[in-house]
Amino acid sequence: MNAGAIDVDAIKARHPAFFVANWRGRGLAVAIIVAMAAIYVAAFAYFDVPWGRLIPGFRQLAWFVDEMIPPDPGGHFWTYLDALGETLAIALLGTLLGALLALPLGILAARNVVAAALLRLPIKRFFDAVRGVDTLIWALIWINVVGLGPFAGVLAIATSDFGALGKLFAEIIESADAKEQEGVRAAGGRRLAEVRFGMLPQVLPVIAGQVLYYIESNTRSAIAASESPAPRAGRRLQWSHPPPQPARARSSIPARSKRQWSGPPISRRNRETRPLSGSAIRSPRDSPC
Repeated sequence: MNAGAIDVDAIKARHPAFFVANWRGRGLAVAIIVAMAAIYVAAFAYFDVPWGRLIPGFRQLAWFVDEMIPPDPGGHFWTYLDALGETLAIALLGTLLGALLALPLGILAARNVVAAALLRLPIKRFFDAVRGVDTLIWALIWINVVGLGPFAGVLAIATSDFGALGKLFAEIIESADAKEQEGVRAAGGRRLAEVRFGMLPQVLPVIAGQVLYYIESNTRSAIAASESPAPRAGRRLQWSHPPPQPARARSSIPARSKRQWSGPPISRRNRETRPLSGSAIRSPRDSPC
């Protein structure tokens, strides 16, 4: 037997638990998969999904797509462009305002910044309560507070994103590597210096990327909330939808698509410019405290 060979039998004898099949865990995994599949099928059965309408529906979809090409603004190109700019401004201002308000509380809600659960958990529960209300509902609330206009849309997006980004920032900060903070502490730095020079340089690129994605998502949210007086682009798109005018609806879609395409390259460039040190930073949206 070679000196460098691995004695598998000796390893099995020393650590038998690692070589025994975990039938209980496998059975539990199979049971969970079967239960999820059963719930999925039962949901379709409960909603009585009309599968027979799929083929005619696809034909209607093909007709609609064919009618959308080429796009036809119907003489309202500058009106669409103006409404698009206003909606983009609402999304940008609302997201940035929500991020600026959420960052300090997100830091305080992180476990590796504030160890006391009595101080940390109420902040996370507050984030959960705020983000549990839809953006459109916040828009209706703020309309009754500040009146009609784009400002209500800005406040609605800021309020909704405050809860979501606050929880997200706390999760990102909790996933930061502690070695950098230990280095600052070993050099004589205080707790504030640990956060400023050991933690924030790790998480800020990820936080900036998440904010960019939220700006991208909120451009769609602002358009979808067409019932609110704020998002003019959504109302313009809604007015162009009644058949048979799909070409006019198509004219407003490419500009909105270009706004979505601009977000990921900027975020990727930001992460490549400021690489993370230590362990990878995860960013779950809905994880337990």
